[in-house]
Amino acid sequence: MNGTTALSPWLPTAPCTPGHCAAHHPGSLHRREAERDRPAHPGSLHRREAEQDRPDHAGVVRAVVRLTAGLGTLLLGILLAPAAGLLPAATRLALVRHWTRAVVRAFGVRVRYEGTAAPAAGPLLVVANHVSWLDIPLIAAVLPGRMVAKSDVRHWPVLGTLAALGGTLFIDRDGIMALPGTVRTMAGVLAGGGRVIVFPEGSTWCGRERGRFRPAAFQAALDGGGAVQPVRIDYRPTDAAAYVADDPLGSSLWRVVTTRRLTAVVRLREPLPGGRYADRRALAAAAQRAVASDSANLPSLSVHQRSRSRPSSASSARTPA
Repeated sequence: MNGTTALSPWLPTAPCTPGHCAAHHPGSLHRREAERDRPAHPGSLHRREAEQDRPDHAGVVRAVVRLTAGLGTLLLGILLAPAAGLLPAATRLALVRHWTRAVVRAFGVRVRYEGTAAPAAGPLLVVANHVSWLDIPLIAAVLPGRMVAKSDVRHWPVLGTLAALGGTLFIDRDGIMALPGTVRTMAGVLAGGGRVIVFPEGSTWCGRERGRFRPAAFQAALDGGGAVQPVRIDYRPTDAAAYVADDPLGSSLWRVVTTRRLTAVVRLREPLPGGRYADRRALAAAAQRAVASDSANLPSLSVHQRSRSRPSSASSARTPA
């Protein structure tokens, strides 16, 4: 998902770094801004400085509860995955949607979905901009399918097991010779009526800037006869969810659970029929324009409406061009 230095010249990378793009202390940042804007009173300056140095115990407790709930919900999914595999496909996908929404809520993230997802029947290539590890459950909550991720993800604790159980298509990102085989595998899933989810920027970006959509994955849509569903993901505040470069997963998790009112807005654009485009480059460019647009025609809110988190209640997978 994230990374700074390309191991090969063809690997896509982003200029975003944790120090410049990720807010590592979002709670204290918002508190300082609020205090800065508050009118000063005689004798209050030293009191404010003392308060800033004092730890926010309530905030720490809330963050620990969210982190525990989020990781617990992830582990519950792993434990129940074998049994869920025995269920009918429609029931299994419904469970995946509910479970991934529960994961996001447990980590304290509010979610708003806009637009309408493509019909469940028929092959579909889902493409989205890539900001955070949160992108994965956010998309799975409305468009569950087989994710494309680098092979390293398979060895991650908890998340690697979950990815494997979910049918993730693991790829050797560092080997360009493996790219045609990856595209053929994706096309085979689509030709069988399945759904594949990929982040064609090839790396995580901070959200303020976005990368170019690499065209290789779009060849799978053309070969497999699938439409393309562009998805745009935004976070507010933008920095809090960004998981870029060599940012440790633990730091990103803590930043998410300590950020108050972290909101994800997921915009589902109109599906693009692959047959209307001359080649994969034209299709990739059309999908990128749809994701980048701020003025696409969207209904106000779909049936997914809004999901709010309650306090009580890992690196993004880079894909080759």
